[in-house]
Amino acid sequence: MEYVKDKGTLVVGITDFAPMDYKEDGEWIGFDADMAKAFAKELGVEVEFVEIDWDNKAMELSGKTIDCVWNGMTLTDEVKSAMDCSNPYCNNAQVVVVKKDVADKYQTKDSLKELKFAVEAGSAGEEEVKELDLDYTAVKAQSDALLEVKSGTSDVAVIDLLMAGAMIGEGTGYPDLTYTVQFGSEEYGVGFRKNSELAEEWNKFWKEANADGSVMECAKTYGVQESIIKPE
Repeated sequence: MEYVKDKGTLVVGITDFAPMDYKEDGEWIGFDADMAKAFAKELGVEVEFVEIDWDNKAMELSGKTIDCVWNGMTLTDEVKSAMDCSNPYCNNAQVVVVKKDVADKYQTKDSLKELKFAVEAGSAGEEEVKELDLDYTAVKAQSDALLEVKSGTSDVAVIDLLMAGAMIGEGTGYPDLTYTVQFGSEEYGVGFRKNSELAEEWNKFWKEANADGSVMECAKTYGVQESIIKPE
């Protein structure tokens, strides 16, 4: 925390991931982006967003290219061993995204076996397809996985449920896509460097921001209010 305060910036590692982090009129917004701005203000520093290769997030963090990973990051055992993580703040799941005109064919895990998948490298979605021993291509971001399906380069994608809710279906840039199979459930957390006081500082911030209503206000702006995990 002293390191961050001395340099005057909190550098947040992200990817393009609506509704958590995405650009509008050249500015990063989204639920995670807006909350990161509020946390930086609480620390008395400026916030800076850096797009990272998700597969290299732990290396970027330990190498001090970034100060935290705050981008709808699933709290896997691998993540928790590589970083000091905050308490969970959001519920999520992985879902299979397909074109609407074939969705009725792919309603079970068994029906997916012969398909070609697109997933974000280093993501929870990649872990799911690996576990099922499915054929897949790893791409840089979940948004790229959607493009693969739209263009027909891949048959299906696995992305976060929260992203699917914001990015596909009627009124979005992907009106011809929908999601079918859901893989389990998971929780999001923020990752800081090992032995950092910032994880505990974030937990305090989250508790206070829930108490004053700012978390829910922000969540409703981006349609994620049903997924928020309130502190005990």
